[in-house]
Amino acid sequence: MANLKVNPSKVYDFVSKDAIYSLKEEADAANKMLHDKSGKGNDFLGWLNLPSSISDADLTDLEETAAKLKAKADYVVVVGIGGSYLGARAVIDSLSNSFDHLQTNRKNPIMLYAGQNIGEDYTSELLDLLKDKSFAIVVISKSGTTTEPAIAFRLLKELIESKYDASEVKERIVAITDAKKGALRTLADQEGYKTFVIPDDVGGRFSVLTPVGLLPIAVAGFNIRQLVAGAAKMETLTTPEVPFEENPSAIYAATRNALYRTDKVIEILVNYQPKLHYVAEWWKQLYGESEGKEGKGIFPAAVDFSTDLHSMGQAIQEGERNIFETIIQIASPNKNVAIPTDKADLDGLNFLAGKRIDEVNKMAELGTLIAHVEGGVPNIQVEIPALDEYNLGTLLYFFEKACGISGYMLGINPFDQPGVEAYKKNMFALLEKPGFEAETEAIKAKL
Repeated sequence: MANLKVNPSKVYDFVSKDAIYSLKEEADAANKMLHDKSGKGNDFLGWLNLPSSISDADLTDLEETAAKLKAKADYVVVVGIGGSYLGARAVIDSLSNSFDHLQTNRKNPIMLYAGQNIGEDYTSELLDLLKDKSFAIVVISKSGTTTEPAIAFRLLKELIESKYDASEVKERIVAITDAKKGALRTLADQEGYKTFVIPDDVGGRFSVLTPVGLLPIAVAGFNIRQLVAGAAKMETLTTPEVPFEENPSAIYAATRNALYRTDKVIEILVNYQPKLHYVAEWWKQLYGESEGKEGKGIFPAAVDFSTDLHSMGQAIQEGERNIFETIIQIASPNKNVAIPTDKADLDGLNFLAGKRIDEVNKMAELGTLIAHVEGGVPNIQVEIPALDEYNLGTLLYFFEKACGISGYMLGINPFDQPGVEAYKKNMFALLEKPGFEAETEAIKAKL
């Protein structure tokens, strides 16, 4: 079976192959630090060998729970924020029919999301939709007190309890939370919800291959065994025993660090397949939260081409030269649509007649790559053979492993996120949360 490939050759005009390979020892040392747990944040490395450690019994439990939810509900709401929903949504959106929500003969529930924002209109519209719908909830929170999902779950819980009796509510709510402690764990035990555990040693942004990601993906109708199998394959391809030149995650980490050291401080993740939009959103959190600290880090951004070529293309082509691009390429699309001949040919497109849309898309990709490289933007190419569960599993683990290596090469702890707490402290003070009286006074003095 073909595997994921990394091609850094379109970087060599900016950073030579020798310069990238000169970071081999750094990358290998960082990879070894991950595996021998000698680096910073080593108590959050449970994701590292997660794909190969997931048991058949674990997957069966997830599949059986998903089947029960699917049998009961036409809509399933995933409540979570950050890593508690982005990984699942990345896979679900990548594999779903773009217009499945409009079909009347669906085999699987429509997946909805809540708690990823504090938008009052969004929340109100979601509640209005669900009032006369059959729905279930998968609530994901280690503590149960994170503001955005806690608000959403409180409202959704009130609604579902108004629609069904207590025994039915218990069958329609699944909680993914801490094994022993926290508000959500306490509630789930009291109410008798089915629960799955978020491992203590897996941070949210690395949690897609735990029940956090696997249960919603299974509910949406996708093969979690193949997803895990793809990740497990990439796990074997990126161990410290694999030579640097054959290790895709090490090469990617070394290449982006080599570029960073030449003041390329913004990385733009590019896709030419709109279904990958949420893969980019997941990637942005993975790298932004892992690397952006201590005054260091490559700023992660993303674009959907060719759409964003008509909005962001000018800035990428001729703006400040502090950026580089990483392109996710899909070798073979799942569909086959050819462009027809038109007798009048008023649009002048008969020269494309008989060509597949994917061929036009790939020529747009190649033409853009050439233009951007000539315009001073290095490009890293990451190719997967097809867009399916197995290859998405390889892609997600590839990025996770490269993130760990890259973070250690930067000299930071890639597994904490101390800066995330600053806004929360201010928000709680402004809302006059008990226990924040001193902060409230300090904040008011600044306004």
